[in-house]
Amino acid sequence: MALRVLVPVKRVIDYAVKIRVRADKKGVETANVKMSMNPFDEIAVEEAVRLKEKKIVKDIIAVSIGPAANQETLRSAMALGADRSIHVETDKETQPLAVAKILHMLAKKEKPDIVLLGKQAIDDDCNQTGQLVAGFLGWPQATFASKVEIAEDHKTMNVTREVDSGLETLKLVLPSVITCDLRLNEPRFAKLKDIMAARKKPIEKITPEELGISMEPRIRILSVDEPPVRPPGVKLDSLDALVAKLKEHGFIQSN
Repeated sequence: MALRVLVPVKRVIDYAVKIRVRADKKGVETANVKMSMNPFDEIAVEEAVRLKEKKIVKDIIAVSIGPAANQETLRSAMALGADRSIHVETDKETQPLAVAKILHMLAKKEKPDIVLLGKQAIDDDCNQTGQLVAGFLGWPQATFASKVEIAEDHKTMNVTREVDSGLETLKLVLPSVITCDLRLNEPRFAKLKDIMAARKKPIEKITPEELGISMEPRIRILSVDEPPVRPPGVKLDSLDALVAKLKEHGFIQSN
């Protein structure tokens, strides 16, 4: 029996945009800034589509939580190959705990075999949502996946993940939660016909309140600051000059 996959996707500032801190130092500027799908979530969508192309997966459901503009991100996911989408619409800040609770409720409703998401979002770098979802559902989890192999009976899978000492392979019983690392795959570019077709695919709208979830933030940002400006480098013309400079700054001591 083919599987169903739930793929959460987050709308973030595009990775190529230079980030600017707001004047009040409570966040970064998002007005008139290019937004796109979180790159790690794009990898999750790509992996789900590849599994569908192998006839392992039959249904890919993309989910995004945020304002009306998030529908653009969902259309991008459907252009890449997701079959349908769910938009949990809210104008409030999305933090990992509330997001995980929403995904927990949607997983109970949609009954996916796999929740497949990026290991982290590039805006807050929390790396918490996948683990929290697995905890709420009581499902096995494999984080930082660099390879996913589904067994022929579709009841288990082997996931290779990156750890400090190298690679670790886990065997999980489905249903499971997987978070994706960069080396899992290289996402494709959507074709024009798929972009046009995505406009006709359904997006179900729902609110956190309908799911019984409060979006009140649990974390308060005290201040956001620009990183300190690094002093310019110095070009030296000899090894003796380098040693003298290191001694001057106290990095080495004279005998």
